[in-house]
Amino acid sequence: MSEQDTTAVLSPVSGQTEDAESGSQSAPATAASGGPSQAAQAGQVKTAAERKRSGKLSESKRIKIFCGSSNPKLCEEICKFVGVPLGETRLQRFSDGEVHFQLLENVRGADVFLVQPTCYPVDQHLVELLIMMDALKRASAGRITVVMPYYGYARQDRKDRPRVAITSKLVADLLTTAGANRALLVDLHAAQIQGFFNIPVDHLFASPVLVSYFRDLELPNLTVVSPDAGGVERARFFAKKLEVPLAIVDKRRTDINVTEVMNVIGDVRGRTCLILDDIIDTAGTLVKTADALLDQGAEKVYACATHAVLSGPAVERIAESRLEQVVVTNTIPLREDALRVPKIKVLSIAGLLGRAIESIHMETSVSTLFN
Repeated sequence: MSEQDTTAVLSPVSGQTEDAESGSQSAPATAASGGPSQAAQAGQVKTAAERKRSGKLSESKRIKIFCGSSNPKLCEEICKFVGVPLGETRLQRFSDGEVHFQLLENVRGADVFLVQPTCYPVDQHLVELLIMMDALKRASAGRITVVMPYYGYARQDRKDRPRVAITSKLVADLLTTAGANRALLVDLHAAQIQGFFNIPVDHLFASPVLVSYFRDLELPNLTVVSPDAGGVERARFFAKKLEVPLAIVDKRRTDINVTEVMNVIGDVRGRTCLILDDIIDTAGTLVKTADALLDQGAEKVYACATHAVLSGPAVERIAESRLEQVVVTNTIPLREDALRVPKIKVLSIAGLLGRAIESIHMETSVSTLFN
């Protein structure tokens, strides 16, 4: 049974590895000069990551952070923020595409956080995540927290048509069966998806990062706009934080990824509008909403969203639209063509996720992050 040559070995952050190496090299020299023995010196040597953790993270139980292949850059940022090295793994694929995953370090009894957004290709990254959790469970990890900055299949959360699947519930069941003890999620498409889990769920919002950015811009006559009725609660919270009015766009979904804007509820004439959504997929709704607001007399239109799925013609639509700027987070790595569009700006949520991971590990409140 042959494997492909494509092998991904995920190693610790480079700076942390160098500190560990320099520390281990200094031990023999100390022993030779009449100082502590090499074994005693080795016990005292700490990497830069461990020194940062002292007094901050629990020393009574080990913390490990691993990641899959969907967004390793975000995971490295999280590890750097928390101050722990990225766990070493080997991820391979057989010639037919099957995943082969191996942990390259001991996780027995450890508090493990597995970072993997299930973005495109969704099915591949989801199966990869399940296999990684199974490996952790069989390696006797003390607790497995699945960290999903983007929760794939979340948009199918109810039976809105006859004979359809509720995929967000199915994925929740799969994660639990694979071995997850708790889940850390970011801006679910519908908050009630938390109820599909039979394990504890911490639901984070990217709003602190986005609110801070737009507060610093100091846009004049700002109005926050919800692109549909389902996002009103999210937009109302955002508007309250910025202390600005709220408007709502009444839209009708005629098919998958096809919507029609009907009415704009609220006064947007002469205002700077900020469209707030959780996901930008094909950007069809976003562009139509921006056009409707400008037709109603809005001066400028900005947009922000947590998850930049940007599938199909999304990047081209944004580039050619009348939007001033589209701000997204790095829950999903941007496509190469999207990185070349000046209108699209990416903000990092690594600090937010890092603080949440610290709170879970230390058994403190995660909700205080949003107070």
